[in-house]
Amino acid sequence: MLRLLILLVVASFGWPVAPPSVVRPFDPPARPWLPGHRGVDIAGPPSAVVRSAGAGTVLFAGPVAGRGVVSVAHAGGLRTTYEPVTPVVAAGDVVPRGAPLGRLETGHPGCAAAACLHWGLRRGSLYLDPLVLLGLGRVRLLPIDQAR
Repeated sequence: MLRLLILLVVASFGWPVAPPSVVRPFDPPARPWLPGHRGVDIAGPPSAVVRSAGAGTVLFAGPVAGRGVVSVAHAGGLRTTYEPVTPVVAAGDVVPRGAPLGRLETGHPGCAAAACLHWGLRRGSLYLDPLVLLGLGRVRLLPIDQAR
């Protein structure tokens, strides 16, 4: 059953920036309140099109702390986030997999490339490695009551 679920997820999601080049991996903190890297950084050319990794509904598109952010809700309680992005979508928009969400901005802290997309994944308040959506990240199995 788990193998089938993983195959369905992998078939439903794709890279948000092409060509993909992960320059900083997911590195969650030991405790939720500690600093860590709660997503992956993908290098890309400035102004590259940032696409929705999967079908969903845009929850938020706008500035947060001076950077453009887009958040998309997906089936199964998953939420992907994309920053820094100049959005071309608005909250409430329904997007298919691969739909343009915006353009990649420069200036992501800690990125050695000209521009990097910080791509995040959450299920409830739990941060997950977004590469699991592509069958590439480390899978963590949690009891059902903790996965929310």
